[in-house]
Amino acid sequence: MLRETPQLIKTQGFTLIELVVTIMLISILSVTVLPRLLSTDSVSAYTVRDELVAELRKVQLMALNNSDRCYRVAISPLGYQVLHYSDACGGTLARSESVQAFERDTIVTFNATGSRHVDLDFNNLGQVSPSCAGPCLTITASDIVGISIESQGYIHDSE
Repeated sequence: MLRETPQLIKTQGFTLIELVVTIMLISILSVTVLPRLLSTDSVSAYTVRDELVAELRKVQLMALNNSDRCYRVAISPLGYQVLHYSDACGGTLARSESVQAFERDTIVTFNATGSRHVDLDFNNLGQVSPSCAGPCLTITASDIVGISIESQGYIHDSE
């Protein structure tokens, strides 16, 4: 009687450890990445803060370099705008840049008055008027962050 010898069948596949590690990685990615991709918040308060800080610093530098002019950043509930005056602020308007609109649900508040309307004027020393020391602007969007303008003119984010 001939006895058949079973042939060894070589199967290819994943080991249990490989499957568990893959499932763990997919779980971690889904918990961290998907909420950011599927979020209803279209704007980050940090993005608005960084944009405003850069714009305020730019206007401050223009005021430092052109002592015969006045530069204003007008902030309203709709957005902000840079205004160039040929003499004193509020005098003859030489040029105005286009309004940079805020995304929906973004609120910028001037802390000294609690107002959403503020005109920040820069003098030839780089100081801002109306003056504020410490946290001057609060930005509310997906988070709440602030912008500080020190009495010497230093503009930075307040954490």
